[in-house]
Amino acid sequence: MEKSRPLWDNPLQFIFACISYAVGLGNVWRFPYLCQMYGGGGFLIPYLIMLIAEGMPLLYLELAVGQRMRQGSIGAWKIISPYLCGVGVASVVVSFFLSMYYNVINAWAFWYLFHSFQDPLPWATCPLNSNRTGYEEECEKTSSTQYFWYRQTLNISPSLEASGSVQWEQALCLTLAWLVVYLCILRGTASTGKVVYVTASLPYCVLIIYLIRGLTLHGAVNGLIYMFTPKLEQLLNPKTWISAATQIFFSLGLGFGSLIAFASYNEPSNNCQRHAIIVSLINSTTSIFASIVTFSIYGFKATFNYESCISKVILLLLNAFDLEEGSLTADNLNEMKDYLMATYPQEYSQLVPQIKNCSLEAELDTAVQGTGLAFIVYSEAIKNMEVPQLYSVLYFFMLLMLGIGSMLGNTAAILTPLTDSRVIASRFPKEVISGVVCFVNCIIGLIFTMEAGNYWFDIFNDYAATLSLLLIVLVETIAVCYIYGIKRFEKDLYTMIGRKPNWYWKIMWAFVSPLLIISLFIFYLTDYILTGTLQYQAWDATQGQLVTKDYPGYALAVIGLLVAASTMCIPLGAIVTFIRKRLKREQISTVA
Repeated sequence: MEKSRPLWDNPLQFIFACISYAVGLGNVWRFPYLCQMYGGGGFLIPYLIMLIAEGMPLLYLELAVGQRMRQGSIGAWKIISPYLCGVGVASVVVSFFLSMYYNVINAWAFWYLFHSFQDPLPWATCPLNSNRTGYEEECEKTSSTQYFWYRQTLNISPSLEASGSVQWEQALCLTLAWLVVYLCILRGTASTGKVVYVTASLPYCVLIIYLIRGLTLHGAVNGLIYMFTPKLEQLLNPKTWISAATQIFFSLGLGFGSLIAFASYNEPSNNCQRHAIIVSLINSTTSIFASIVTFSIYGFKATFNYESCISKVILLLLNAFDLEEGSLTADNLNEMKDYLMATYPQEYSQLVPQIKNCSLEAELDTAVQGTGLAFIVYSEAIKNMEVPQLYSVLYFFMLLMLGIGSMLGNTAAILTPLTDSRVIASRFPKEVISGVVCFVNCIIGLIFTMEAGNYWFDIFNDYAATLSLLLIVLVETIAVCYIYGIKRFEKDLYTMIGRKPNWYWKIMWAFVSPLLIISLFIFYLTDYILTGTLQYQAWDATQGQLVTKDYPGYALAVIGLLVAASTMCIPLGAIVTFIRKRLKREQISTVA
């Protein structure tokens, strides 16, 4: 079914939509973590290679398919081959799973944003206990930022089995997050085109402000040196290359159907090759830019913690040995410790358990990703800045813009196939279809606002999409190159943009990208098998830290269903199509 008119007013609006969707929270909280884990500046080598070998070719392929077929994911793959209708259905299912839990991040961002206007910030210090004689015991065992996250935000249960009740504050924030998304897509995808200018551009403004502030923070240089110092030995680690390929794959949003949906509203003559290159480069540049910001703040936080540790050790030694004020400094601390140990061995040995081993390198080596980076590490850094309320509001507003931008793409992947359907679109207006999708997701999403909700969030985040998306994109690539035919695809591209793809694109599509995806698929499958019993991190309030626990049987069943629900759509779609064609032939032969 041909679109009656293109959504995008101009190609720039389409680019903004793609950037708003592709540039998301993964650029801010996952890429810096991978740099930290896999060689600092050295990680950029495999990352850029994977961008060229995997990211740009697959993005170009999806944009070209959507623009040529002018359908959502289900209709587009059905045109290529009726047996591939399950590929589009699988994309919609994965996007539905993603929408169910992803908007909870926006709910948390709203929660922190509302609390950012308080003075002092509520996570700056531990709250007093009920007797007002000291601080809360759980907070004293951890930190004020972790306590605010795990206890006051999530009110997290000790395990997945203790599900608890719905937290009404988080439920209200989730409802608000879905209301904002609904207002952005109220008139179907037509209203999305206006919103993406804001969701795509504002995060960059905030990142620039944070870059200026971050570079002026005490200790920022330590973080930047740590980031840009390459550890080339990590290039021999297979996980470095796997992580680089995975980051490129998921940060561009391949396989969800969102890019196909966006491209289906393009003018047929739109230069999708140029746009694929532009979006890929902007996405990767944003990851590197966000890492500079993040590591400047890492450096500030690590230096602050290191110097605080040194100050506590100095104060402890001054008081214990009645030393003169100023006799102990950070520069001579190690020498004085050796002197005191030699002069007062018995007294010093009693103090040893209280003397912390302060290390700037150890502070910088502490690797955190995901919600831990977004809501704990950044919060801890912000509380020690001047005018922390201002930087807190800016940061969590940026998270909201990134999250909402990604949600617009996720909902487009679900709504476009629905509005493409004549049966649905002829009976219900776009506002009703959008409202039903948002309402259903919001109701199901209440699971993630329960006391055990964060554990369910991790299950969906870890298992709802990884293997499914790899399989979807692998089938997409094989379908275009070997079922639809790469020569036929060349002619389509020539019709659209006026030139055929060069040898680089054809080699990547036909050989390199499929082999990379198969390698990733085998790696993740092997990793799951070798891991044995799947485990998760649970919060132990008595210790004030995370502990490892095994997933219960019903959680493993849910994980299996999440993977099967999307992947099985592909073979089932082909089987149903085969049966329908067989029955139709039998009916024709019977009539004849």
